[in-house]
Amino acid sequence: MSVLRQEANIRKIGRREPINELAFADLFDSISKNVQRIIMGKVALIRSILTCLISEGHVLLQDAPGLGKTTMAKAMARSLGLEFGRVQFTPDLLPSDILGVPVWDNNLSEFNFQPGPVFSGLLLADEINRTSPKTQAALLEAMAERQVTVNGLTYPLHNPFLVIATQNSLESEGTFPLPLSQLDRFLMSMHLGYPDHHSELAILDAHGGPDILETLDPVVDAETVEEMIRFGRSVYVAPALKGYMVNLAAASRSHPSLDYGMSPRATLGLQRCARVRAAADGRNFVIPDDIKAVFTSTIEHRVMLSSVVASTLEVLEEILAYTPVPHLSSR
Repeated sequence: MSVLRQEANIRKIGRREPINELAFADLFDSISKNVQRIIMGKVALIRSILTCLISEGHVLLQDAPGLGKTTMAKAMARSLGLEFGRVQFTPDLLPSDILGVPVWDNNLSEFNFQPGPVFSGLLLADEINRTSPKTQAALLEAMAERQVTVNGLTYPLHNPFLVIATQNSLESEGTFPLPLSQLDRFLMSMHLGYPDHHSELAILDAHGGPDILETLDPVVDAETVEEMIRFGRSVYVAPALKGYMVNLAAASRSHPSLDYGMSPRATLGLQRCARVRAAADGRNFVIPDDIKAVFTSTIEHRVMLSSVVASTLEVLEEILAYTPVPHLSSR
């Protein structure tokens, strides 16, 4: 797809009027359906990833090779109209390969900073657990503060700046487990899973010829994505629901099957995702179901089991089941 075609398409469909809850839901649905042209049979997953990105969060996609993690990231970047960057993580990758490096300019007799692939709108950190912890940590500042520091100088990143990282299962040969500090920088963690029979047949038809990604046009541009992000921040959360999220966090910290429960950062992330989930349903206020819908994918990678008696998912479902849901009066 040519640059001119992309720009013409953005001008045609881009929005410049203020976004309200109905416009947000319409844009959210259009982006989701555009990605579904490439990733078949994963509607809920696509909407969850989009929820995370519009919440200004970073996504960790975990699963076996060949299930479409990289294709998902490319389709999402194209649909959002964001500049795409990619780093293929390998054991010999250096932090400078991600961030960039000063290069000596003979004409000016000075060093000029040559930015790395992290200076993009949406960065694909492909197979992030195939590199050393030192190189994994090179993304920490970028993900948390949207800036990088090289040789004592700080450089701001693009706005928005979003990371989709892929991770093969830890049973795969040559992988390094992500440290908890790195995992905590991801707002959501998800598993793609295998497609169903009907969807896999559709994949064979759609991906059997030329690269279908080349036919994918952007639905929005970076400015519209920023407007959606700003609207998501404005969605109302009742005090009772804030108390509900704090109670969920407290339940995780005292659960006998967990050594490490939800951090305050996790509670903040839960609120951000719930707000965007509400807006995606055409509401400017959060309801308990919004919190429940994003709870597992927002929290599962942030807590640590104390035993192998139960799975993390089972523990989180138990916390949801036994934490009282507040009754909300009409606003």
